[in-house]
Amino acid sequence: MKKIYSHISMSIIFALLIVAAGWLLTLFYVRVDDPWTLIAISAVVFIILYVTVAILLQRFVINKITPIYKTIYNIGNIRKELKKTNPNADLVERINRDVVQWAAKKTEEISRLIELERFRKEFLGNVSHELKTPIFNIQGYILTLLDGGLNDPSINQLYLERTEKSVERLISITQDLDTINRLETDNVELNKTSFNLASLVEEIFDAFEIMSEKRHIHLRTQWIAGGKIMVCADRTKISQVLINLIANSINYGKEGGETIISFTDMPDRVLIEVKDNGIGISSEALPRIFERFYRVDKHRSREHGGSGLGLAIVKHIIEAHNQSINVRSELGKGTTFAFTLDKSNKIS
Repeated sequence: MKKIYSHISMSIIFALLIVAAGWLLTLFYVRVDDPWTLIAISAVVFIILYVTVAILLQRFVINKITPIYKTIYNIGNIRKELKKTNPNADLVERINRDVVQWAAKKTEEISRLIELERFRKEFLGNVSHELKTPIFNIQGYILTLLDGGLNDPSINQLYLERTEKSVERLISITQDLDTINRLETDNVELNKTSFNLASLVEEIFDAFEIMSEKRHIHLRTQWIAGGKIMVCADRTKISQVLINLIANSINYGKEGGETIISFTDMPDRVLIEVKDNGIGISSEALPRIFERFYRVDKHRSREHGGSGLGLAIVKHIIEAHNQSINVRSELGKGTTFAFTLDKSNKIS
């Protein structure tokens, strides 16, 4: 582009010189005897011709690039915008740079739209699959009862109980969908208070006592000296985070294993880690672990009644607190989820 612009400039200069030479010949023809007058007239004519050609060229270029700039930036007054350009700058180079940047931006937007479309299709497929199973189960149980099973004591109670479980699963999925929708549309309201995180963990451990004993998984904590962890956060939502992470660690833990919650004191925050020695997560699955409906072990997840939205909800809650959560794992050795929370005061 620089070479083209240079050729154009040289052509203009040569044209001006030819015109100037012609004008000088005309002056000689009319016999201007005073050399200083001749030089002055020639200089004035040259300047007038140069400025005229420059203005005409600028208008020509602007008229040609106006549609391009309107497409790129949706600029109404292109001339006003171009006046902001350094007069010594290479206009063609600027146009080339702007077009390349615009093309790169559009390519990135298209790639993002394609990725969002892929996520949309995958999400719809996952939602329909998750809802289909309990709905079909309920339909089958009800049809069996209507076909005479209602009068059979050995069937009616069992099928009604199974129907109730399927209904509970539907309720769980719809509640999680509603929760994640509110979180993703920034409609979540945090009720931040100062509370003892250690006390909350103990309450959740008590709630999981039966579930952990069933799988012979030991729940324990690694306290900071004094055992009082004061944080500033939404207690209800952080409780939801811990419930999800602890439930996962029990469901995917190994028989006779353990789940450990540890706390690390940082200058303004507390680092919370939920660690287990369970089946672990493959390196290929780790980047997608917080996606909606993504399951590392699909059969085992549905067996335990998970909706597939738990970790996505966890991530949104932590990010709503302007904090971050990450995961590290190794197959066969266990998984650790780590996130931070603001301290309300010094840990004692």
